[in-house]
Amino acid sequence: MFSPSSRARLTDRDLDRFPGNTLFHRLARATCHGGRVVDLGGGHGLLAQAMLLLDDSSPSALVVDKTLPPSSTKLHAALVQAWPRLTGRVEFVARALEDVEILPTDVVVSSHACGDLTDRVLDRAAAARARVAVLPCCHNLSTCDAGELSGWVEDPIAIDVVRALRLKQQGYRIWTQTIPANITPKNRLLLGARTQSTV
Repeated sequence: MFSPSSRARLTDRDLDRFPGNTLFHRLARATCHGGRVVDLGGGHGLLAQAMLLLDDSSPSALVVDKTLPPSSTKLHAALVQAWPRLTGRVEFVARALEDVEILPTDVVVSSHACGDLTDRVLDRAAAARARVAVLPCCHNLSTCDAGELSGWVEDPIAIDVVRALRLKQQGYRIWTQTIPANITPKNRLLLGARTQSTV
């Protein structure tokens, strides 16, 4: 059994230790591969830094937002004090996500990516063939595609189904998961990695 409190580094050799379908096992499998974490629309950068703590083989993290909140510096300092191994590994940049280079080895993430920000994050990741994980938020029919599914399911679900299928059509293996609703009611998690045949 793998202890959730373990601080051991995860690598490809650890993949078989996480065969289950739980969120923990899926996240563990995704982080076994390392790669720079790129948090788009990252705000204070908590997600990017948590990713580095989950997988110490990721060399660094880049937190990107049009405007970085003042709390980003304070939060980073507090996290570095608790986990000194974060020192020098997190970069914060204030710019549009379209102005950031995404590499195929990156792990692109975005939490509560409002409206079409989720689509822009998925598009940037897919264009670079990078792994991606998004937690969509604030679904908007005027800017997001529901794919004519609104007659069967609620608009937000229709939009996220279209996103998942579009990512699969772009050569990705996808995983769909929910996180506990008491953490956030916007709780659908979409993860994707390029399939071996399309690399």
